[in-house]
Amino acid sequence: MRSMPINDFFAKDGYIREDGRMMHDMYLWQVKTPDEAEGEWDYLKPVSTIPAEDAFRPLDQSTCYLVTGDNS
Repeated sequence: MRSMPINDFFAKDGYIREDGRMMHDMYLWQVKTPDEAEGEWDYLKPVSTIPAEDAFRPLDQSTCYLVTGDNS
């Protein structure tokens, strides 16, 4: 499963890292003003996409036993 890319409603081009963390891009959204909204559920507008590598702790900083091999 770790070798398979994850593409579903939640994540595009996601993957599972060696420590078991699911890596995927994160999104920053801004609430629209009432004038910007075009419909009943039109509340948010995208501001930016944060790449997975920037959104999560780097693997070399992981304290996970699967990465470090330290079971103490």
